[in-house]
Amino acid sequence: QVQLVESGGGLVQPGGSLRLSCGVSTNIFRIFAMGWYRQAPGKERELVANISSGGIPNYADSVKGRFTISRDNAKNTVYLQMNSLKPEDTAVYYCNGRSMWSGSDYWGQGTQVTVSS
Repeated sequence: QVQLVESGGGLVQPGGSLRLSCGVSTNIFRIFAMGWYRQAPGKERELVANISSGGIPNYADSVKGRFTISRDNAKNTVYLQMNSLKPEDTAVYYCNGRSMWSGSDYWGQGTQVTVSS
């Protein structure tokens, strides 16, 4: 069973930075497409950024220029570097992995990010 474990959330002031990490327990991480989603209270879960198995990133318009997604296949880990954080970035952030072989989707447990002064 593939497990995803997020870390790095917390409380930060507006304009600050955080880096989220997501470790994936699989020996075929290189064929996983990975993504970060977020869900704010009372809102639907939305895509923040994803990165293909080949390393091509894609971003939601709301985070372009501020967030960077990356992956380290040697460490089975995907990262989300978040800069210039705004109060509207406050949400629970979830890591998602999709096997390009089976099509199966896997989710982490979520990590809270709160942007507040």
